[in-house]
Amino acid sequence: MSKNIARLAVTAGLTAALSFGGVMAPVTMAFAAEGGAGSTVTFNDPTYQETTTYKGIQIFAANVSDSAVTNIQWAGSSQAEKDAIRDVVVSAIDEAVKAEDSTKSYSSKNAQDAAEWLNEHAETNEATKVASDNVLNVIAKKLNTAAFSGAWKATNQDNKSLSGLAAGYWLFLTNSVAEGSNNSSKDVFTSPVYAVVDGVTDKVVTPKKSVPTVDKKIVSARGDKELDASDSHVGQEVTYNLYGTVADNYDTYGTYFYQFSDQLSKGLTLETGFTATLYANKNLAQADINHANGTDVTSSFTQSAESVDPATGNKTTTWTCDNLKSVKGVTAGSCIVVSYTAKINSEATVGYNAGNTNTVKLKYSNNPMTTDTGTTVPDEVKTYTYGLKLNKVDLGTEKALPNAQFTIKVKAAADSSLKGKYVHLDGTLGDDAYKFTTGDDGAFAVKGLGAGTYTVEETDAPENYDKVVSFDFTIKPKNESGTTGESSSADKYELTAPSDQVIIGKPDDKKGDNKLEAKTNTATNDDGTFNITVGDTKHVGLPLTGLNGVTFTWIAGGAVLCIGVAHLIRSRKQAEESEQE
Repeated sequence: MSKNIARLAVTAGLTAALSFGGVMAPVTMAFAAEGGAGSTVTFNDPTYQETTTYKGIQIFAANVSDSAVTNIQWAGSSQAEKDAIRDVVVSAIDEAVKAEDSTKSYSSKNAQDAAEWLNEHAETNEATKVASDNVLNVIAKKLNTAAFSGAWKATNQDNKSLSGLAAGYWLFLTNSVAEGSNNSSKDVFTSPVYAVVDGVTDKVVTPKKSVPTVDKKIVSARGDKELDASDSHVGQEVTYNLYGTVADNYDTYGTYFYQFSDQLSKGLTLETGFTATLYANKNLAQADINHANGTDVTSSFTQSAESVDPATGNKTTTWTCDNLKSVKGVTAGSCIVVSYTAKINSEATVGYNAGNTNTVKLKYSNNPMTTDTGTTVPDEVKTYTYGLKLNKVDLGTEKALPNAQFTIKVKAAADSSLKGKYVHLDGTLGDDAYKFTTGDDGAFAVKGLGAGTYTVEETDAPENYDKVVSFDFTIKPKNESGTTGESSSADKYELTAPSDQVIIGKPDDKKGDNKLEAKTNTATNDDGTFNITVGDTKHVGLPLTGLNGVTFTWIAGGAVLCIGVAHLIRSRKQAEESEQE
C-alpha cells in the first residue's frame, strides 16, 4: 500500500513536471472516461499559420485527473508499436545514465519506472526549450524517423488542430514549415513540446521557436549613426553593418549553421577585410556601431570568393560559420554583426530616383532534428551618388559657349576631411585643382558626386567674355534625418545664391533679355545628372563715324591754344622790358 501511495505521489507530479514543452495544463482536468472523444490540441502559430503543419505522437497512455496521472502504460496502436516506443525511451534514458556515469546503465522496461525517471532527471519546466543533450530531445529525435511515421498524427494546412487525442503524455513537433516569400522568412521547426493531455479538455499549444532575422545598415560618414540610405562620391569608402540574430531555441540544436549572404550592386567594389562581432542581444549590438565593446569572433567566419552575376553585374559574398555552437559565448537571442567596407565606383547608378541597391540574407539551421536550413527575407539599403551637367551660354543670345573652364571644390560635406578637395573628371576628389572645359555643345558633365556643398569657379572665360562670379550649389542628402525615407526631387539640388546668370535647369529660350530663367522640368536629365546653366556677358564694341574730322578739330584747336599761350607770354615779356627802360 505505501509503495502504491508513493508512486501515486510521483505520477501526480507529471501534469506539472512533465509539461516540458511549455504547454500550460488546465486549471481543472476532468477524468478521462473510457471511450471518450479525446482532447483537441490547437497550435497557436500566427506568423506561419497558413502553411506550417504540426504532428504529435503519444508516448505514455494514462488516466489523467485534476490531481493525478495514474495507470501509466506504453502508448501505441499495437503491441509492436508499444514495444518500439518503449525501446526508444529506454535506450534514451540508458544513454543519459551512461553519460552521467559510464559504469551505470538503465534497463527497466516498465512505463511507470520510465515516467518516474524522466520526472526526476529531465530538469525542465513549462518554459523550457529542451537542450540538444537533454534526454527529451534524444527521445524526440529517435521517434522522428520513418520507422514511426504511422504512429504520428499530423495537422494539415487548413486545420491547425489535432483531435481525438487520448489521455496520456504526448510529444509534438513541427511536421513541415512554410517556405517563406518576399515578405516572410522560411519557418523554423519548434523545439520538442511535451504535454499531458487528459483526453477530454482542449488545449492550445504555442510552439517553442523563433525565426532569426537579419538587418543591413550603412554607417554615416561621421560614424555616429546608421542609415538605410546614404549618399557618397566615387572612390569614397562606405561601411556596412550586417546584424544577424539567433533563434531562441538555439540550445535544442546539436550543430547550428550560420551564413550571411550579401549582394553588392555593380556600382560598389568590396574592400579587403571584415570583422565579425558577438553581442548578447541586438540592442547592445546596435548601440555599439563601431564595435568597441563586443566579442571579436572574426576567426570563426570564412569569407567566400566574390561571385558575379553576368546579367546584372551584381556581386555576392558570403561569410559562413559552419557550426555556431563551436563559438564560445553564443546563446539564444545573441546577435552577430559582420562589418565590411566597399567603395563607390564609376559604374554606380546616378541620380536621386535610382540608388545603388544592396541586400543581405541570412541562411541558418532551421530544424534541430536534421541539417535543414532556412533563409530570411532579404534586407535592403541604398547608396546614392549624383552627377552634374554644367551648360555654358551667352547671356544675351543663350547660345552654347565652348572653351570655358571651371573648377569644382568641396565647400562642406558630412565628412569634414573632404572640405577643400577638388572634383576630378571621374568624380573622385583630390588636392589638385582639375579644370573642366566646355565642349562644342557648351557643356561638360561629371558623375559620382556625393551630398554636400560645392563651389564652382570659372577660371577661364571664352574670348571676349567676362567670367561669372563664383557660386555654390548643394546636393541635399537622401536621409537628412538619418531614418528611412527620401526627400522630394524638388529639394534635391539648390543654388546658394541663384542669379540672372546662374540657374538650375536649362534656359527658357527668351533671348535678348540678358538674364536666365529655367525651362520647366529641366532640372534633371534622363541619365540622372542635374543641370546648371551659366551665362557669360560678352564685351561688345560700338561702331563710330567721322573719327578723322573730329581728330583734326582737336589737333587744330590745340595748335591755336598753343599759339595764343605763346603770344601771351611774349606780350608780357615785352611789357616788363619797357618798364625797366
